[in-house]
Order: sequence, then structure tokens, then C-alpha cells
Amino acid sequence: MSADLKQTQLADWRQRALGFEREVGKAVIGLDQPIRHILIAVFARGHVMLEGDVGVGKTTLLRAVARCLGGAYERVEGTIDLMPNDLVYHTYINEFGKPQVDPGPVLKHGEDLSVFFFNEVNRARPQVHSLLLRIMAEHAVSAFNREHFFPYLQVFADRNRVEKEETFEIPSAARDRFMMELHIETPADPALRRALMFDPKFHDVDRLLDTLTPGLLPYREIPQIAPVIQQSVAASETLQQYALDLWEATRRPAGYGVKLDGIDMDRLILAGASARGVSMMMRAARVAAWLDGREFVVPEDIHGVFRETIAHRVFFNPVYELRRTALIDELLDAIRQRVAAP
Repeated sequence: MSADLKQTQLADWRQRALGFEREVGKAVIGLDQPIRHILIAVFARGHVMLEGDVGVGKTTLLRAVARCLGGAYERVEGTIDLMPNDLVYHTYINEFGKPQVDPGPVLKHGEDLSVFFFNEVNRARPQVHSLLLRIMAEHAVSAFNREHFFPYLQVFADRNRVEKEETFEIPSAARDRFMMELHIETPADPALRRALMFDPKFHDVDRLLDTLTPGLLPYREIPQIAPVIQQSVAASETLQQYALDLWEATRRPAGYGVKLDGIDMDRLILAGASARGVSMMMRAARVAAWLDGREFVVPEDIHGVFRETIAHRVFFNPVYELRRTALIDELLDAIRQRVAAP
């Protein structure tokens, strides 16, 4: 492919991506940043976890993304009695009174499955998390004596952070498979809050989603354009060193002069960000640069995805873990301030 043809192809895809972003924004108001981050994850080929209070629009956002992305879509509700086989197949007595086995939500659409939405994933048991981990990592599952592959699959999940009873903490290995964890909050703008309360358009979610244009992105072609984006956006050696310093600061914040009030910085960190996590951060930063129309990464691209790709990969010692929500943002902000940007 010639350089000119590649640039034309990338420019065409960029317009499609921005059109996708605008379309999703018609159904979900006040969540511009989460929509941009999900768009970045789509083109960086990463899975996404949403976390937030009840009723802030997490499910509506993911349903809108699935509709505009196109391809086959499946949704599973996390419950304490959900078992791994429930994702793969289900058995029942058919109309002839005989036992029958049908493919479950993961297998039903074969390789056409493009969006798998796991609602309230922390209500499912660890056995289910293990199966989800394999599907996310390998885009494959074993069933009925053969391997099934899902080359276009992206997993989206959400987690209710309010209720803690009958829930299971997702293991660090599974969380590390998610490119991003996004925190969804109620819009702060009074005008948007008023619209959500009083505009009938937002009261019937099914009808609202039906107004969105389905399949705006040719999902089968995204795995081919994603590596082209990564190869076309450059990261200078200076910027690479900056990213390495940010990574090291998540592991040894005291070594970079990072201080938090009332915190023993030498005891705070149990484990810093993983190599996979920093790799995902740079993949996301390259896509962010492409969406902004640049062929090179700047520090602001990394800052824009730093919290979303790194926060869930930093683990505190138990004495500090109960204060995680307050400390993690403070820590990452301090790291960005102390590590000199090029």
C-alpha cells in the first residue's frame, strides 16, 4: 500500500470514527469523555470495564455503542448462580419431550460476535471470571470437542460499586485484561440533569436506541485498520522515556519525589502497573493522537488515557486499600506533576 493510499484510508476511517462518536452521543448525554475513551478502546482493540453508581447510564451507553458498532451482540447478567457453562450452552426439554442442547450467548453467533456485554460482572462467581479471562485474552473458547474463535470480539462489562453483598472481587489478572476502567458519573451540568429528568426522549431507552444508526463501523475491518493506526502514529524516543518514567513512578513513587499527605510512600504500593498495562496505555495514546488528526503522540495524549489505563493496575497494601477510591486519583495526579513531561 502506498503512503498516500494509507493516509487516505486513515483519514476515511477517522471520519467514520468521529461519526460513530457523534451518533452515540445523541443517546447518551453528559458522557463525552467516556464515549471518547470507548472509541479509543475500539480502535486500540481493548476491552472496557465501566464502574459507577446505579442508574448513571452505564448500560445505556454500552447498548448504544453496540448498536452503532454493528455485528452480533450478546448480553449476560451477572448473578451468583451463573455458571461458566451458562455462557457456552444451555440445555432444556424441547417440544418433543426430549433433552436438547443449544449454543449459549458466547457461541450462538459464531465468529460474528463483535460485542459481548457482561452486566454486573462482579455478581458472577470466580469460575465465570476465569472463563471470561480466557475469552478476553485468546478470543477463543473450547466447547463440543473443538475450539471456537471470535476474531472481532470486544468485551464490555460493568460493575456496580454500591452493593457489596453477594458480589465477588474480580481478580487482578482478569482486571489486567481490560484495557480501560472507566468511572461513570451523573452529569454535573444542571441543564443536562434537567433534560434527563424531564425530556421524554430519555425515558424510553429502547425507543431512544432505535433512533441510532446501526452498524456505522464495518466491524470486520477494524482488526485490519487498528495495526495500521499503531504503525502510522510515531512516539519519539523522548516520549518513550517519559512513558517509562511514568510506569516506574507507579512502582516506586517515592523515588520520584511523590508525596501524599499522611501516607507512608514506602509502604503504599503493593504492585505497580504491569508491562501489559503500559503497552495498552501507549496503544490508546496513539489512537487518541490519530483521532485528533496527528501522526505523532504528545504528552497530552498519554495524560488523556493515563488514569483509565493505569489506575486499575496499581495495587495498594491492605492498610491503604480501603481508602483506594480517594488515594488512587491523588497518587496518579501527583505522578503526572512530579514526572517531567518533554
